[in-house]
Amino acid sequence: MFDKFQNPLALAARILLAALFVPAGISKIAGFAGTVGYIGSVGLPLPAVGAVLAILAEAGGGIALLLGFQARIAALVLAVFTLAAGVFFHAYWSVPADQVMVTQIMFMKNIAIAGGLLALVAFGPGKLSLDAKRGN
Repeated sequence: MFDKFQNPLALAARILLAALFVPAGISKIAGFAGTVGYIGSVGLPLPAVGAVLAILAEAGGGIALLLGFQARIAALVLAVFTLAAGVFFHAYWSVPADQVMVTQIMFMKNIAIAGGLLALVAFGPGKLSLDAKRGN
């Protein structure tokens, strides 16, 4: 029964995931200095390089997902990025007790988003994608 919905659902998944990443990437461009500061605040090295990589992953990967262009690669990059962001920016195990619940929720959301992205890696972007039009 679900087979007839596979391609529209794959498109919907790509749109919904891109709706998270594209605006986040654009906001990092607009607030580049703040992004660099935030990355530096968690002790990561080379925060300006990290900010550029985050922009490329989120904006570039998000647009690629939306269009279904090299979607499996984009989804894999975004899954790794999302897991890393969860570990470094939502480390609920190292925050004060009054912040654990919200931080843990944010961490688990990152884990779930990565799971959805890995499903796209495994099953592809569907026929309503540039990859399908190109024969990939």
